Amino acid sequence: MTQVVLPKTMEAVVNFASAPHSVDLREVPVPDIGEEDVLVAVKAVGVCGSDVHQYESTHSWAVDYPVVLGHEFSGLVAKVGKRVKAFAEGDRVTSETAAVIDPASPFARTGRYNIDPGRRGFGYGVDGAMAGFVRVPGRCLHFLPTSVSFETAALTEPCAVAYNTVCVNSRVRPGDAVVIVGPGPIGLCATLLAALSGANPLVVVGTPADESRLALASTLGATHVVASPDNEALEQVRELTDGYGPDLVVDSAGVSASLHVALDLVRPGGQVTKVGWGPQPYGFSLDPLVAKAVNLQGSFSHTWPSWEKVLHLFATGQLDPSPLVQHGGPLSSWEEGFVAMHEGRAVKAVLLP
Repeated sequence: MTQVVLPKTMEAVVNFASAPHSVDLREVPVPDIGEEDVLVAVKAVGVCGSDVHQYESTHSWAVDYPVVLGHEFSGLVAKVGKRVKAFAEGDRVTSETAAVIDPASPFARTGRYNIDPGRRGFGYGVDGAMAGFVRVPGRCLHFLPTSVSFETAALTEPCAVAYNTVCVNSRVRPGDAVVIVGPGPIGLCATLLAALSGANPLVVVGTPADESRLALASTLGATHVVASPDNEALEQVRELTDGYGPDLVVDSAGVSASLHVALDLVRPGGQVTKVGWGPQPYGFSLDPLVAKAVNLQGSFSHTWPSWEKVLHLFATGQLDPSPLVQHGGPLSSWEEGFVAMHEGRAVKAVLLP
């Protein structure tokens, strides 16, 4: 078999400093790989809200500058390390985000590497996939079903986050009342999965600025949408849920006020699952958590089973996240996609290196 000659350099979207808008399209070396790594030729890479936060310098996590952005991606295997046996050149793949973990930690040993304190991900801890090629540990890769496009596969990661939130860390049974606070990408993916799990009523709560996203939520399975978290609107939500509130509230908004709304809404003995990030102090009493005996839990990232479930749901047509993509284009259009997401004109952007 003729060996493919790889280029020496490639274009990449690089976050080079902590100041706002310190992101540029630069020429960088094609990465070398180790014995347990795979070099992936990137075919599609999603823009995450965290990429936009780093662009705006509003993030709340440490970044190892300079770093290539991008952690939602799919592509073709271009080269494999000599200890990688499961994958071969030409395989269609998508990748998890836990680029660096401690395999000896109790979290990795029990399959919960997503919460390993030493975990570092693509796009902030190591170079990511907004580039022609990305170096990936072989353990991160999943085979891409032939019926799933590269563009859809670039949305596996946010769908896996939502799957972990709704289907693993929460309990949703058919007929349960579920409220999603925050119609961002994760909130809308959570809407898809809550609908698939049989939630009804399924209410998505946003703000007046979320009008287009709330309209989209109605096409993704939401039975009701609420464009204001004021007291009158929240009372309407309670009326939809027998007056006591929903069985589950998913807080995907990432601001402290949304957790306040969640604790106010949830029924006694219900669940609140927080997946949205936000550095603001909470600033409210947690007495409702006690008075209602609410089960409050965080949900972070995803694991191998979540990815396999999502890819199966893609392949069988049960889960279709494509309506979320409202901007697409070559790598050179990265800034247009970032700005469209920041301004709320696009839920997701997918770049095609």
